[in-house]
Amino acid sequence: MKKIFFTSLILISSLFAQKTVTVSIPPQKYFIEKIAKDKIFVNIMVQPGFSPATYEPKTSQMKDLINSDIYFSIGVPFEESWLSKFRDINKNMLIIDTSIGIKKIMIAKHNHGEEKHEHHEENLDPHIWLDPILVKVQAKNIFDALVKLDIENREFYYNNYKKFLVELDDLHSLLSKNLKSLKGKKFMVFHPSWGYFAKRYELEQEAVEKQGKEPKSKEIINLIDEAKEEGIKVVFVAPQFSKKSAEIIANGIGGKTIFIDPLSQNWQENLINVSNDLVKSYN
Repeated sequence: MKKIFFTSLILISSLFAQKTVTVSIPPQKYFIEKIAKDKIFVNIMVQPGFSPATYEPKTSQMKDLINSDIYFSIGVPFEESWLSKFRDINKNMLIIDTSIGIKKIMIAKHNHGEEKHEHHEENLDPHIWLDPILVKVQAKNIFDALVKLDIENREFYYNNYKKFLVELDDLHSLLSKNLKSLKGKKFMVFHPSWGYFAKRYELEQEAVEKQGKEPKSKEIINLIDEAKEEGIKVVFVAPQFSKKSAEIIANGIGGKTIFIDPLSQNWQENLINVSNDLVKSYN
């Protein structure tokens, strides 16, 4: 009985000793756990099925934020209005920008037969987690922050960090091999999440959505014509968005819609699956 009691005490004390961090999106949890394993508890702000462009945290999440030692930001839109509020709730929490060191690209221009619009600072593409090479930069920012938080486990974090870098290089090699035959090809997506991925593997994404809005009838006709010209048979849709317009286009080209999730927590497997879906879409 005493043995069980003391074992329970050890488990409880280790639970309370565990550090807590909060992230904006599920892929960040994957990155942190690759480096920290179970030594860090990761709280995710944007829940599955929701968009990081419009997400509003729940009251329960704001309460959980009080226990966080670090908030790892990544540059998604909802952070612009919420990070200052998070800081007010937990003034001792460090806010670490994991995008530091990454030169962001502009969200691709889309003309769909109408006048092009000028680009401004707010049109920088936030989807830096969809390029394995850019994730190496994010991993370094995460590792540095974890060491500051928990210096006693520096060697543990470092060894895992180095292993993660090797995994990222291996994943990049695999994706490069998978997508080699598609260089220069266009693929159609509803929301322009895949700009960094496309740039890395010499592809071009064409977005159905225009400045956060569903396309008008004339734009849909132009997209159908473009898809036919490019030999596109699939319109990719993220589960966070409506697929109504995508299905209209898919029907117009005699193709289909496929869900691909840029926010999947099962990050590595998701990118491999996306690359396979892209290849299949041209076969």
